[in-house]
Amino acid sequence: MSDIKDNEEYQEQLYLDIENVGSENEDDLIQNDSYFSNAVIWGTDWTSETINNQLLRGTIDLFPKFQRRDAWSNKDKSRFIESLILGLPIPQIILAEKKNARGKYIVIDGKQRLLTIRRFFASSKDFKPLRLSGLEILTNLNGKTYENLKNDPQFADELNQLENQSIRTVVIKNWQNESFLYTVFLRLNTGSKQLSPQELRQALHPGDFIDFADDFSVNSEPIKEMLNLNMPDYRMRDVEIVIRYFSFKYFLNVYDGNLKKSFDYTVNELNKSWLSKENEIKSLANEFNEAISFTIGLFGNKKYAFSKWNGDGFQGNFNRAIFDIMVYYFSNPDIRNESKEKQGVIIQRFKDLCSNDIEFMTSFEHTTKSIDNTFKRLTTWGENLAEILDVKIEIPYIDAEKVYKTKLV
Repeated sequence: MSDIKDNEEYQEQLYLDIENVGSENEDDLIQNDSYFSNAVIWGTDWTSETINNQLLRGTIDLFPKFQRRDAWSNKDKSRFIESLILGLPIPQIILAEKKNARGKYIVIDGKQRLLTIRRFFASSKDFKPLRLSGLEILTNLNGKTYENLKNDPQFADELNQLENQSIRTVVIKNWQNESFLYTVFLRLNTGSKQLSPQELRQALHPGDFIDFADDFSVNSEPIKEMLNLNMPDYRMRDVEIVIRYFSFKYFLNVYDGNLKKSFDYTVNELNKSWLSKENEIKSLANEFNEAISFTIGLFGNKKYAFSKWNGDGFQGNFNRAIFDIMVYYFSNPDIRNESKEKQGVIIQRFKDLCSNDIEFMTSFEHTTKSIDNTFKRLTTWGENLAEILDVKIEIPYIDAEKVYKTKLV
């Protein structure tokens, strides 16, 4: 947690410039109001012990790899357990019943609270039991685990209070489509730091590819450097970056301006074709790493590599639309090799385009996920690289009828 918090201000600065730069938001999630009236939403008061039993039985899917994206420190977890023992109010947990799996749930809101309960009640090798620390009210519990409370009669009252403490739990049933859950997920975070929908995507679309994308993002040193991460990003933006790359690499021909739809489609298609495409996907992932490292080296600074030029300097904010065009082309080893000796020319060309091509600059700033702006920046940057480099480049574009095509320049 401390490592994440140390970098959090810088990470937020990196993402300051992307509110309208290809991020997923409710503009993608326009709903028919009948979806809300048809959904069944009911509340129940499960005890801490009941919730732990549900987690143990696997009826609440915590997504095992989420453990490594733990956003709470041991002190935060300890205070949550202390609040349960003291009977203090805590936020409700919101679950959605899985389609075609009655009695099994995915987590919409409250994953950190559920993970804390699981950790404290844990005795399995999969979860290291939580030892309470930093408590300022129940100081006599500092250093204690759940097993300590169970085995020491002097803590009988605290143990009973903990196990029997009610936690308000809201369950959503009969939801019509995934967009409904995305809307609920985003609305829950309105007014606070908005969480990435990637967490929900991983719960809704499990499979070999998304597992690979998760593992790859965690182990990728270039991604860590680019996003200034020392630990897996608990908002899962690192995984989303990987899916974004594969979406543009594989399915640009069907892109319709809806990023959520595009990312979901990418995950589903590559999950299904994993057995036949595993080696190809892993090879492209390696080129992805190379592209990030090359771009950072090209611009000489990770703050400049994926940032807009404003005429006087690079803004220093991570811009996903610029990231797209850089990794799209520099993931090609031939383009990288040809670019090594022309670093200054390439950087100057990018600056010139930002300064002189209004449509190119606009494509990074306004409605960036639209088809026109997406292809404007991809086509323009590809054509300019082709002018500079002595290598054939396949460039995507859309014609006057908005039909996807490619040309070899």
